[in-house]
Amino acid sequence: MKLDVVSLDNKKSGSIDLDDAVFGLEARKDLLARAVKYQLAKRRSGNHQTKGRSDVSATNAKPFKQKGTGRARQGTRVAPQMRGGGIVFGPHTRDHSHGLQKKVRKLALATALSAKCAEGKLVILDEAKMSVPKTSELVKKLATLGWGRTLVIDGESIDENFARAARNIVGIDVLPTAGANVYDILRRDTLVLTKGAVEKLVERLK
Repeated sequence: MKLDVVSLDNKKSGSIDLDDAVFGLEARKDLLARAVKYQLAKRRSGNHQTKGRSDVSATNAKPFKQKGTGRARQGTRVAPQMRGGGIVFGPHTRDHSHGLQKKVRKLALATALSAKCAEGKLVILDEAKMSVPKTSELVKKLATLGWGRTLVIDGESIDENFARAARNIVGIDVLPTAGANVYDILRRDTLVLTKGAVEKLVERLK
């Protein structure tokens, strides 16, 4: 399939043929859901922790005598029912991540790219470069382009001036090709790929 290539000045600068094996796949919600769950589970820190009765530091002495107090008998101060005692079945530090086959991750990324293309929310940019790192200038250019909440994916590396100009703009994310992922693609309204990004993504996913 063919798409027009535009510049940051909102001018057409040619066209590009997109590989159907990467940009023409059928939308599969099951694959996208699995990939998003995999990513979100992997980023969880899992560092929540409570003390069980074996972790609580307390005396081993009996809290009070067995009889004559009118209270229920107690044998230890670390029991869960005692003030300052251990927590029953509380959370413990653990790894929330789970595995997902490499071929499934690749197919999910290609499906996300295809979904954006099918929705008409894929834009091909000739290059994401600026002569000076001025946020105000980039804001003016984006206003004419009308992309809205956007993810911009560049080639192997990101132009430093463009990255500095974009980092203060709410709703604009900039990633190199190596950082392309399903979650970030789906959470933004518009996906912008440079010509270099298209080449690298096709090379990576075919």
